[in-house]
Amino acid sequence: MTTLQQLLPGATVTAQHAGLRRARRVLRPARTLPGAVVALALAAGLGATTAEVVSALLGHPLGWVPVNELVELAGKSTWPELSTAALVTAGAGALSLLLAIVPGRCRLVPVETSDPLIVIGITRVGLRRTLRSAAQQVAGVDKAQVRLRRRTIEVTVVTGAESTGLMLRQVGTAVGDRLAGVGTLGTGEVVVRLRRKGL
Repeated sequence: MTTLQQLLPGATVTAQHAGLRRARRVLRPARTLPGAVVALALAAGLGATTAEVVSALLGHPLGWVPVNELVELAGKSTWPELSTAALVTAGAGALSLLLAIVPGRCRLVPVETSDPLIVIGITRVGLRRTLRSAAQQVAGVDKAQVRLRRRTIEVTVVTGAESTGLMLRQVGTAVGDRLAGVGTLGTGEVVVRLRRKGL
C-alpha cells in the first residue's frame, strides 16, 4: 500500500472499481459474427445496386437488381400496403446493426494484477472448479457445488448428518482464501449452504 493509499482509505476501493470497470470493458467479446454478416450484406447489396445504376447510366444494364421493376412497384404501391413489410425490414436491420455494435456478454471473471496496463481473466468454469475443489478439501464435505451469481458466490455442500455450523464457516473461509489467492475482482460475497445426505 502506498503512502497516498494510507492517507486516503477510499483510494484502494476507487482503484479496484476503476480496475474492475476497465477489465470488464476489455474482456467483453466483440460481436464479430453479427458484425461480419451485417458488413457483408450491406457491401453485397450496396455494391450490386451501385454496379447496376452505373451500368444503366452507361447504357448496358447488368440485370442484377431489377431497378425498373422496383421503381414501378414503388410508384403503384401506397404506404398502407407496404407498411408492415417496411417496418419488419427496418426492425430487422436495426436489430442486426445493434447486435453488431454492442459488445457481447463477458465470459471471463477479471483478475487483479499489479500492472494497470495488464488485464487478465479467468473462465467462469475454471473459477467454479477451483472454488469447488477448495470447498471439498474441508473435512466432512462429501460433495460441493458452486454457482456464480451476479453479486454472490453460492457454495452448496453435501455432508453427513453430523455436520455443524462450524463446517459452514470452514467452507466459507476456504473458499474466501482461494478467491483471495486467485485475486478475482467484483465477485461479491460467499454464501455457503448446507445439505445433508439423504435429504
